[in-house]
Amino acid sequence: MTIILKSSRMLSTILFRCNYSTAPKSVSTMLINNKEFETDEYTNITPKIISYLNQNLHLRKDNPISLVRKSIVNYFYKSFTSRGNPSFSVYENLSPIVTTKQNFDDLLIPKDHISRSKSDCYYINKDVLLRAHMTAHQGDLLRAGLDNFLMIGDVYRRDEIDATHFPVFHQVDAVRTQRKKDLFGENSELEIFEPTFDPIHPQRYTNSIADPMKQSCHTLEATKLMETQLKQHLIGLVQTLFGDDIQHRWVEAYFPFTHPSWELEIFYEDNWLEVLGCGITRNEILANAGPNNSIAYAFGLGLERLAMALYKIPDIRLMWSSDSGFISQFQNKTNYDTITYKPVSVYPQCVNDISFWLPPNLTIDSFTSNDFYDLVRDIGGDIIEQVKLKDKFVHPKSKKHSLCYTIIYRHLERTLTQREVNEFVRLL
Repeated sequence: MTIILKSSRMLSTILFRCNYSTAPKSVSTMLINNKEFETDEYTNITPKIISYLNQNLHLRKDNPISLVRKSIVNYFYKSFTSRGNPSFSVYENLSPIVTTKQNFDDLLIPKDHISRSKSDCYYINKDVLLRAHMTAHQGDLLRAGLDNFLMIGDVYRRDEIDATHFPVFHQVDAVRTQRKKDLFGENSELEIFEPTFDPIHPQRYTNSIADPMKQSCHTLEATKLMETQLKQHLIGLVQTLFGDDIQHRWVEAYFPFTHPSWELEIFYEDNWLEVLGCGITRNEILANAGPNNSIAYAFGLGLERLAMALYKIPDIRLMWSSDSGFISQFQNKTNYDTITYKPVSVYPQCVNDISFWLPPNLTIDSFTSNDFYDLVRDIGGDIIEQVKLKDKFVHPKSKKHSLCYTIIYRHLERTLTQREVNEFVRLL
């Protein structure tokens, strides 16, 4: 079924809700988590996204995300101890509302980096947003004097809509710092830093990452020893989750906040699956946050991706399901149990195509699909299974631009009727 939006009312609704209205915005405020924020031209957070705040799936006893979280925390508790106590501290209730300084500047993310764009992030205003990664808290925890810690929580990114993508997902990020004696021992002549680097005045040194082997401030010995520890620890983690025989490989990567950097992939069910990113923390981050005599490694992984692979969960939306048929499969289970999800029922899809003309100031190439995805998700909620760009069209005479999207609807707990779907389209 194809629906073509021709009326100016419906088109203006789409354009306004996608933040393309040309009318000047008046100063207004938004209440989130009992705190009032001013809105501005950057504001693109929607009521639907706000409704996901404080759900804390990673802490829900009978949620698969929580089971994976427990496995990871237990691994680090058991693997790293000091005088019988866990070396890693765990932070699971950090506020998802952060500043652009925390989310970007503290992590050396360039001003023109694509990850800062409105099409990628949920901004409350130009200075405040919902965190796009748990690493946003790294600088604050380092400034508090912490050296080894796990940060666990929900993160928010504007993305496509399909079975493996959702605007909210959960991450575990970690940092482990070591001083000279921790890394080399009490009496070693080896050093963390090159002789040309002055750790007392790190701002006087321009730290280069031109060498793919290491940062210019670090010695090769320190970098290689940290790399070895990092990779051994993370291989141990995936073996804990997927079994000792799991095949793995390291892929060189780039992240603004680590160098050198890698991604870890595992060969799982006949496919290579990326499970995490990691690297040696950029020394500028440590120096700006306080530690000037240490080297650190960091890593981050997504809990949904691991849970879907481990428990054979086919649709990421199921993580948010309140259906007893889903919840009961994880009820009273531990992270040591072998669980394979069994579909409660497979309800049929409803599929519609929807097309609309763009205003003169937009083209089929400049229109941001993530804006349309947010509009669809905001109105349709979790019955939206997938949205795909189907066609682009430029009228040969009028030169007007048009887009057509396919919207796939499926309720996880009952059969949808075409009448319900048509009502959703009417609301657009």
